[in-house]
Amino acid sequence: METILGQKKSADGAASPDGLIKDSSERTFVADVLEASKEVPVLVDFWAPWCGPCKQLTPVLEKVVREAKGAVKLVKVNIDENKRIAAQMRIQSIPAVYAFRNGQPIDGFMGALKESDVREFIKRLGGGEVVSPVEELLAIAEEAAKAGDLTTAAQAFAQILQEEPQNPVALGGLARTYLASGDATRAKQTLAMVPPEHQSHASIAAVQAQLKLADQAEAAGDVAPLKAEVEANPGDHQRRLDYAIALAAHGKSEEAIGELLEIVRSDRNWNEGAARKQLLTVFEALGAADPAVQNGRRKLSSLLFS
Repeated sequence: METILGQKKSADGAASPDGLIKDSSERTFVADVLEASKEVPVLVDFWAPWCGPCKQLTPVLEKVVREAKGAVKLVKVNIDENKRIAAQMRIQSIPAVYAFRNGQPIDGFMGALKESDVREFIKRLGGGEVVSPVEELLAIAEEAAKAGDLTTAAQAFAQILQEEPQNPVALGGLARTYLASGDATRAKQTLAMVPPEHQSHASIAAVQAQLKLADQAEAAGDVAPLKAEVEANPGDHQRRLDYAIALAAHGKSEEAIGELLEIVRSDRNWNEGAARKQLLTVFEALGAADPAVQNGRRKLSSLLFS
């Protein structure tokens, strides 16, 4: 890189308005890459107009670099127009990406990586965790949903779906907010938009389980009279099952799990394992991370394998 290092600085490379992305040349490489990398890591994307994989990778690089918000910069070098740089960097196959820090190449890769891999590459450079706008909106939506602000949650999920119409987390989240607001019809309409390959996604399965519980609750009846019937006749497994379903539908998940576990403890095979199947529906509706689910699974395993 001796020849490049000896050339004068210039500023004729095309740049993005925020200065994070620019095209470079033999005349500007020192300033664009070597000197700029003394402030933040600089990615150099070696490409050519005839390279198909380059056309896939470059937009991904630009997107992730912008989302890093200044933690890294991107410089693009057309090897057809800058053969000396390509030769000195020993570029033999493109796309090729080199990362520079303090004027020196420190890491790199070849080929069109996936967006997630590009994010991980930038993270390794010290660019921190690169959070995409979609990830930011998901965080906002989930926080709003937890706080009971269903309007904000629904708006955030809907905004994500404008960018990624098949995003399973956003589809599941939007359906969940509709269900929480009492609009089961729109929740089902939202789930109908889920493509087949995402039907088993945890976010989708959870809402489907919640809808199932809601439908079951209508048939089961109110909590108070069911509780009285169970207390009057503790051996009536069907009434206890109905009671558990009603409890789950009213948000009393731990109590519901306790009643279902009591049926399993008393007769694990009753009604072809109906209580155990209902437990799995409740677990799915709550999600694997819920403490009540984790505790319930441990107790269920203890009962089944004791």
